[in-house]
Amino acid sequence: VGAGTGKSLSGEGEDVPPEPAFDPANEVGVTEPFGYFDPAGFCKKGDKAGFRNLRAAEIKHGRVAMMAAVGAVFQHYVKFPGFENVPSGLAAVEVAPGTYGFAALFAVAGLLELGAWTEDPSKEPGNFGDPAGLNQYTLEMRNREINNGRFAMFAAIGIIAANVYTGKDAIE
Repeated sequence: VGAGTGKSLSGEGEDVPPEPAFDPANEVGVTEPFGYFDPAGFCKKGDKAGFRNLRAAEIKHGRVAMMAAVGAVFQHYVKFPGFENVPSGLAAVEVAPGTYGFAALFAVAGLLELGAWTEDPSKEPGNFGDPAGLNQYTLEMRNREINNGRFAMFAAIGIIAANVYTGKDAIE
């Protein structure tokens, strides 16, 4: 389609409506009570590629933060065999075998990031399908995931800050 003309490039005169300008305020994740919230102005109208990049990062960081927050609580109560003497909290990465566990986790996450978990440009950001077949990849569940991820990012940074400041784990 010719740029903004509504005519095909072949000159046949077909009327094709122009694609509406991209507006991040109409995307998934715009929910009450805040609605569209971008006080720093990172997402510009019309910049779909930039928005996709930021949304993919937001979803990825939210998923990691959800796992980190749950893991911070989990490690207080559960010790895997061979890790009984590893302290809870951030101190776990300073003591062997906790250091080795962290290195293994880091390596596996890196391999998954570079291989299995790459974004597909033909799908919306963060869409890796419905691997469990639960038919839960709906608008409501996508909004919940984004909002839970946003909350988890604050929770994880709070757990980390409290651990650094007090030396106590997520439960203490």
